[in-house]
Amino acid sequence: MDYVLRLAIEKAEARAHPGELVLAADTTVVLDGELLGKPADPEDARRMLRRIAGREHTVHTGVALFEPAQGRRAATVETSRVRMAPLTGEEIAWYVATGEPLDKAGSYAVQGLGAMFVEAVFGNYTNVVGLPIPATRRLFAELGYDLIPRT
Repeated sequence: MDYVLRLAIEKAEARAHPGELVLAADTTVVLDGELLGKPADPEDARRMLRRIAGREHTVHTGVALFEPAQGRRAATVETSRVRMAPLTGEEIAWYVATGEPLDKAGSYAVQGLGAMFVEAVFGNYTNVVGLPIPATRRLFAELGYDLIPRT
């Protein structure tokens, strides 16, 4: 998805200084063609959770690695599907009241309390968390960095 790729690249470039290697990512949830980013407020979080409850949606994460001194950049998008459990109004109200959904794309955190509501992840789990580790490792390799310690 071009949207998350562009945001990840912009984040990496905005924070980059010579001599640094900057990693940035951006994640969004897509359901029925609608982008579900971070909710604007608790009511928006409840709306998103009602929409994804009992359904599958797609999670896209754009990842960018930027090395300004060498003018090198590598970037990619990872995609996974997630199936959410059906949720009652009471469950949604409880979850939103925890505060966890308020800064998460799609209004849930698979690595937190939201895991109770995730029935299945198809694709890379770390992508749904917000940083797809295998894809990130590939980007580092593309720029010549090996993340596996060698003796």
